[in-house]
Amino acid sequence: MWIALGGALAAAAAGMVYAVRGRSSSLLAPSVYRGPRDRAAIALTFDDGPTPATLAILETLERHGAKATFFACGLNAERHPSILKAAAQAGHEIGNHGYSHARLWLRSARFIYDELAAAQRALTAIAGTPPRWFRPPYGVRWFGLREAQQHLGLTGVMWTALARDWELPADRIVARLLRAARNGAIFCLHDGRELQVAPDASNTTEALRRLLPALRERGFALVTVSQLLGGGRQR
Repeated sequence: MWIALGGALAAAAAGMVYAVRGRSSSLLAPSVYRGPRDRAAIALTFDDGPTPATLAILETLERHGAKATFFACGLNAERHPSILKAAAQAGHEIGNHGYSHARLWLRSARFIYDELAAAQRALTAIAGTPPRWFRPPYGVRWFGLREAQQHLGLTGVMWTALARDWELPADRIVARLLRAARNGAIFCLHDGRELQVAPDASNTTEALRRLLPALRERGFALVTVSQLLGGGRQR
């Protein structure tokens, strides 16, 4: 009996971990982690901005004719409104990454809704268009997120490959993402470091300078999440 009970508890724990952190899970809220595999396209996404580092990223994207989705924190957007506006005016997509990059797990449904709604208001006021996509801070979802996303018209976006650019040097970031380059991939990088006002993201910008031409040589279109998914919401 005790062996059976232990196995049941282990299975329940594993199921909970998948629901909360699994990139392909939609158990706690509608979410996607990749696009169609029949088209040579990759969605570039950047979390935690905007920051001054975003400007160098925008220049590199422009140089290679690439578009991206910036999952911005509402607080950072209010600190650097001109940078967020520059990204939107350059044809990039703005996504919701919460207002204060707060951890959502073990939080109330009210707290989760307020975080998303505050970011949605801030980003809409600055960029001019309400975000369609939401990426949870740290990639962790929780109970109440489904209702918050539905009320605000948001769909969750996880990733196919995580750059780990907050800790890795440029060469390892590039190698990591090139290994994961395939049709429909969603790459997660960072143009900020949580709520740091002016973070050092030089490894990210250097990695991007090397990565984009390599992806172009392989024939990939570099697009926003909406462009990757064909412009339609996935529920």
